[in-house]
Amino acid sequence: MYRLFILALMGFIAVGCGQQVPPTGGPKDTLPPKLLMALPDYKSTQFKSEKIILTFDEYVSLDNPFEKVTFSPVPKYNPVVESKLKTVTIKIKDTLEENTTYRIDFGESVRDINENNILRNLNYTFSTGSYIDSAYLTGNVIIAESGKIDSSIIVVLHRNLDDSAVAKEKPRYYSKLKGDGSYIFSNLKPGRYNLFAIKDNDGGKKYDQVSELIAFLDKPLEIGRDTIAKLFAFEEFLEVVPPKKPTVASSNKKDEDKRLRLINNLDANKQDILGDFLLTSIHPLKTFDSGKIRLYDKTFKINQSLKISRDSTNKKIMLSHKWVEGSEYNLVIEKDVATDTMDNKYMKTDTIAFSAKRTSDYGTVKIKIDNLDTSSHPVLMLKKDNNTYFKQRLVQKNYSIPLILPGDFEISILFDSNKNGKWDTGNYWKKIQPERVVARKETFNVRPNWENELSIDLSTLQ
Repeated sequence: MYRLFILALMGFIAVGCGQQVPPTGGPKDTLPPKLLMALPDYKSTQFKSEKIILTFDEYVSLDNPFEKVTFSPVPKYNPVVESKLKTVTIKIKDTLEENTTYRIDFGESVRDINENNILRNLNYTFSTGSYIDSAYLTGNVIIAESGKIDSSIIVVLHRNLDDSAVAKEKPRYYSKLKGDGSYIFSNLKPGRYNLFAIKDNDGGKKYDQVSELIAFLDKPLEIGRDTIAKLFAFEEFLEVVPPKKPTVASSNKKDEDKRLRLINNLDANKQDILGDFLLTSIHPLKTFDSGKIRLYDKTFKINQSLKISRDSTNKKIMLSHKWVEGSEYNLVIEKDVATDTMDNKYMKTDTIAFSAKRTSDYGTVKIKIDNLDTSSHPVLMLKKDNNTYFKQRLVQKNYSIPLILPGDFEISILFDSNKNGKWDTGNYWKKIQPERVVARKETFNVRPNWENELSIDLSTLQ
């Protein structure tokens, strides 16, 4: 009996041990690492060290330091940034300039190991001279054509004031855009600089590809006096000269690899009766034959009133016509109508059958404009899915639009300096600024069979 009791007791203990629940622990750690010490000290002067060690209050890691850590002035050879346990070490590989203030910005690269909490706004500044430079510059960058933000753009400062410096040399300073399109330079050396924003596709920090976005100021900045600058980025219009084709060996690649695709803007196979029929190419067009595009009615009777044009980026073909409500159409696009800058060709003749929308598909919009200044030649634009559905040059305070497609629209204002009714790009080498488009943050919802009201204060969109 005693033996049976002991065996039963052992079984109970074993089962009880197997059902134990581990402790849940305390609350989740949401605090980022804290910098405890820097060697040499932060904002050291007469700096001569080849290594910087930052010590934190917990174990840390680095997330993509090559992309996220920036060094100013831009060195010939980037320092090596490494993490180990509770330290981050920066090993300087370049010869430091005399009497120069340096700044290392860590972006969002430093985080704790356990919960990935990011330590934001961490920087380390030092000077090889007797003082720390304190000049600064802030501002924001907007895409000129849309009024939107592209946070992958970088902003650069050049001491060399030659026009070609932005294409041939690395900048003296550079800064990455924040999510809201703003930028900041700190600890700058006073002096005259050229300011640019570029879409740095190849990582060279130069404007060496015409397909890259660029923004520039009309004259140099005086750093130490000028503290704010706004930039409008654009892609230059490239007038393509067809290159002479070299003789190449035959290839086994299929024709589909070089097919030019033109994307239309039909909505459920219906054409907006107020807008253009658009054909959009991914790359700019190198050749285009408008005679190979024809519009027919449903009986295939050709329409002679179709007008064909292209936008300034050379990517969009615009077909203008007075569309008749509910009518059926056939658009014929012939083979070899166009080639693009990548030598893609339109391979075969296509026919697109579609019909025009009816007035019952639209809503009515009443617009009130406050603080109208006609000297800036403002044009109101309602956009949806990157297409412009309505444009109106603003010369009075009130408008009534009888036919607007339902849906959520982006509201933007084009400041049409040459008064041609469309956005025109710029040219850095000719010192031509792009026309500006400023977008309203809030979208505007249009309901069908409804009188929708829209109020716009132009003073908030400058």
